[in-house]
Amino acid sequence: MARGKEGREGGIERGPSCPQCPCSGHDWEILGREAVVVSEVAVPGVSAGAMMHIKKYLLKCLHRLQKGPGYTYKELLVWYCDNTNTHGPKRIICEGPKKKAMWFVLTLLFTSLVCWQWGVFIRTYLSWEVSVSLSIGFKAMDFPAVTICNTSPFQYSKVKHLLKDLDELMEAVLERILGPELSHVNTTRALNLTIWNHVPLVFINEQNPHHPVVLDLFEDNYSGSASSTPAPGRTCSAHGCKVAMKLCSHNGTTCNFRNFSSATQAVTEWYALQATNIFAQVPNQELVAMGYSAEQLILACLFGAEACTYRNFTPIFHPDYGNCYIFNWGMKEKALPSANPGAEFGLKLILDVGQEDYVPFLTSTAGARLMLHEQMSYPFIKEEGIFAMSGMETSIGVLVDKLERKGEPYSQCTVNGSDVPIRNLYSDYNTTYSIQACIRSCFQDHMIRNCSCGHYLYPLPRGEKYCNNQEFPDWAYCYSALRMSLAQRETCIDVCKESCNDTQYKMTISMAVWPSESSEDWIFHVLSEERDQSPNITLNRKGIIKLNIYFQEYNYRTIEESAANNIVWLLSNLGGQFGFWMGGSVLCLIEFAEIIIDFVWITIIKLVALAKSLRRRRAQACYDGPPPTVAELVEAHTNFGFQPDTATHGPDAGPHPHEQTPPIPGTPPPNYDSLRLQPLDVTESDNEGDAI
Repeated sequence: MARGKEGREGGIERGPSCPQCPCSGHDWEILGREAVVVSEVAVPGVSAGAMMHIKKYLLKCLHRLQKGPGYTYKELLVWYCDNTNTHGPKRIICEGPKKKAMWFVLTLLFTSLVCWQWGVFIRTYLSWEVSVSLSIGFKAMDFPAVTICNTSPFQYSKVKHLLKDLDELMEAVLERILGPELSHVNTTRALNLTIWNHVPLVFINEQNPHHPVVLDLFEDNYSGSASSTPAPGRTCSAHGCKVAMKLCSHNGTTCNFRNFSSATQAVTEWYALQATNIFAQVPNQELVAMGYSAEQLILACLFGAEACTYRNFTPIFHPDYGNCYIFNWGMKEKALPSANPGAEFGLKLILDVGQEDYVPFLTSTAGARLMLHEQMSYPFIKEEGIFAMSGMETSIGVLVDKLERKGEPYSQCTVNGSDVPIRNLYSDYNTTYSIQACIRSCFQDHMIRNCSCGHYLYPLPRGEKYCNNQEFPDWAYCYSALRMSLAQRETCIDVCKESCNDTQYKMTISMAVWPSESSEDWIFHVLSEERDQSPNITLNRKGIIKLNIYFQEYNYRTIEESAANNIVWLLSNLGGQFGFWMGGSVLCLIEFAEIIIDFVWITIIKLVALAKSLRRRRAQACYDGPPPTVAELVEAHTNFGFQPDTATHGPDAGPHPHEQTPPIPGTPPPNYDSLRLQPLDVTESDNEGDAI
């Protein structure tokens, strides 16, 4: 056969190039399985010797991996069924045709049952359910922090100048509600209606539910609704109409009405909203000065056997209750321990709330507000506090509950709030995280984004302003809509997380009249002398409160969450179901995993063989004649002067037009076809001695 000599690579003659099939010297490797000629590939930084060692190692690994239980899927499956420790597959191989079918159906059925049971157990485990355990312990405990506030946030004598216009307006509103038949034209002329125009109160006559009519309290005629317009001069009273708060935005173009079932609730809410607008414009230092001082509020203090004074309390300003005072907060000093349970070892206080100086329309409750909480935690006294009545001695017995929740993935709790995507506005007080702080911080954040200002009752981020009618005339409408928004509440509840560790103080409250009629004279004399050095009685039963706070016992309860289904439970149930239905164990699962790996390996071998076959066919298509023989390949590799005879390729074959003059041949080699040779890239196994 005549072969071309257009290229030479590594001493091997190459045939004529095929424009459709770009063949190289490497294509000679796949022309036969008995003779493989390795073309050296230059790899930067890797020597030829290193490449040979790597190739040798890979060939040994290939040889050992091929030694499996079978070389076809059928052989592998028969081997598995014959050698597995699972009972069903063995019977499928060993029994007769009928029993084979029966055992095949049973094995398939029980395998399905096992898979179904496994799915149920895994789904139960991934539901991350918890079980709650209750344990009771006994030890000496730190006394809780105690926050006390007066129910009136300010002294009326100090804020009267700020509330003058609002109080006059409130009196006119009450007169209008109580006596609608009286003429009030002259009264309204002297009023400052600036505040009223932002958020007025109205009467809503619902005698016709389909066409309710609205009447402003300071107007004689109806202004509003549907197609019903009663005659001017017609009046309405709280008895026949409902009192509502009118909230408008965009210069009165968009309005809604907040209805109340009682005029008392309506005027109280309206006054508090208007007072918020006023106090929001007053600096915090002035607000503190307008409240009750610790010396005025705390007349006497005793903790166990040691005397204490108002100086042992830490002041904090609360927007709802003004100046509040915290005992044993633990910010600057160590928390005080309780020596023993019982009233004589607790905290005893005598307070003077001074209700004769209450703001009349802002505060309708007389007494003190108090709360027990952990050290270094912010007191949300409005939501979690209790009242103490004037003229009474209130005894509070304390029991401690410690809550320990499991974190992710069992519950959405947080250790310190660092993983909550809400800025804690109460962190300026250096207090610990709580869900109450998160919810209120979230509401203030929504308030600033939707209304462009912050509400007076919540801390204010830096750079923002509190809402007021002058700068933000639509804030009341925006605040009311946001407060009633269910989507806003759900958003904050979803974002905020509970604390993983929490301490709750359960209180048992009992009350008695104090002081008694027989002892009130000398008690009030002594307290008046101690407060303002007055020989006369300046205190009375309406302003005096006595408090006793103590541990009932040193037993405390720990409510702890634990995983209801742990990994041991899961494995035992999975193994029990597998053993009951299939008679298997973990080793059977390992056998199954092994057979899967063998299936994958056989698939890879078949894919590699298919790829080699395709490459071989493509390489053969690059030559005009048949592929070279083994003798020609070896001759060309060892004798550079040897050229195959190209004149015998066919009867009409002639010399190649581009054929060059061959060099002078060397010594002709012996007949290599008679020799038993190995390919150059085949090595012997070091341990087994087998040719790969």
